[in-house]
Amino acid sequence: MISNEAFVLLLGALLAALVIWAFRRLPDERWQFLASVPVMKDSSGHWRGINFTYYGLLTANALAFGVALLIVLFGALQIKTPLTLAMILVLLLICLPSARLVAQRVEGKACTFTIAGAFFVGIFATPAVIYLFNSILIRAEMQPIPMIPALAAFAIAYAFGEGLGRLACISFGCCYGVALADSHPVLKRLFDRWHFVFSGKMKKISYSSDMEGKKVIPVQALTAVVYLLTGLLATLFFLQASYPLAFVSTMTATQAWRFLSETMRADYRGDGKFSAYQIMAVGAISFAVAVSYLEAGEIIPVPDLFAGIEAVWQPLVLLILQVLWGSVFVLFGKSMVTSADIHFHLHQDRI
Repeated sequence: MISNEAFVLLLGALLAALVIWAFRRLPDERWQFLASVPVMKDSSGHWRGINFTYYGLLTANALAFGVALLIVLFGALQIKTPLTLAMILVLLLICLPSARLVAQRVEGKACTFTIAGAFFVGIFATPAVIYLFNSILIRAEMQPIPMIPALAAFAIAYAFGEGLGRLACISFGCCYGVALADSHPVLKRLFDRWHFVFSGKMKKISYSSDMEGKKVIPVQALTAVVYLLTGLLATLFFLQASYPLAFVSTMTATQAWRFLSETMRADYRGDGKFSAYQIMAVGAISFAVAVSYLEAGEIIPVPDLFAGIEAVWQPLVLLILQVLWGSVFVLFGKSMVTSADIHFHLHQDRI
């Protein structure tokens, strides 16, 4: 049986290999579009196509991974898998639409998303959803869901999902950093060797800020590293039954970095001295501390990692994860700001 420490180390090694590859490859133009699907033929004989992006692929990967890990952590708490899936479904129905609605409200753009906004909605919705489910469970004379361990599991899943989701931002060229030439001298020296240079006219950094080919602070990579390291450390705390520490440390580290990283970004974040996302980050930290204090006296279950792995390694759960992955890929992967002109031809010498 794998130990808690070995599980975290193995997970860390796999994620490290992925992000190192991603940091080297994804800023290149080659890694923006995954496929173009022809949908309508014009008078010239060319096809108009819909583009599907690596942004969608990587976002789907991130969300599916986060949900899978959440099932593992809930399984480790001996929470029944159907109950876990029902809670996840309710929260996804709340949070996924919020990714677009909050971005429209803050940035004033219809065709954009914000994970920060979805998370902010989710952090307030999650305790309410848990209370709702617990009221039903108590009436049915069943064991209620422990609040702080459940919130810790959700926070850890978010940290991994957001960290991996930043790879999607690198591919699309969004959420980008300030140009190195315009940065503080300390940042110039710090990132003179470690920076991003994006290529491709279709990347957001190119058409929104005309920064193609310029050295920029790799804020997406920094966010990925901070969030994934936080998730790994918090997972270890969780598996050692230090649930309040896992919850508060995850919320504090991720949202403090959210606040700080906004100062290194060049994309539009709304008007005002402090962005709406920075205000949300401070509110999320305060809320997490308050909830952990109010729920300090609850019963603390002992986690069982093997039970958690068994919970996710079931045919129905794996099928649901695949359906979720496909749905998120279509939702976030279908490009709304680009289109394609496609021409097909024969290789005459191969006929």
